[in-house]
Amino acid sequence: MKEFSIGATGTSELTVSDKDLAVNVGSGSLEVLATPVMIMLMEKAACSCISDILGSDETTVGTEMNVRHISATPKNMKVCAEAELLEVNGREFVFSVKAYDEAGDIGEGIHKRFLVNGDKFTAKTYSKL
Repeated sequence: MKEFSIGATGTSELTVSDKDLAVNVGSGSLEVLATPVMIMLMEKAACSCISDILGSDETTVGTEMNVRHISATPKNMKVCAEAELLEVNGREFVFSVKAYDEAGDIGEGIHKRFLVNGDKFTAKTYSKL
């Protein structure tokens, strides 16, 4: 197996738009950043920690997300997510994730991903049909 660097970091960001609001995502009734969108940014940051090390036929899939959304973010504000690789347990990766907007911290938690062969995983998934 390849060597993955504990402590590797990754980031992702967006500016909150209409499509990112809880009222439009279906996760609430307010015009604030939706929790699922914050989680997506955290997952994207985690993926970027290890993407350069993965083989062409490899990818990771999210298997667990345990986060707290601690502060609301309004439309038009920039949001950043950061991830740090904490552990590698065989094919499982454990990340510390956090998110913040221009006013401060908005979320934090732990995220786990699992290494898979992309083609095999997709084929197995679509065999359900």
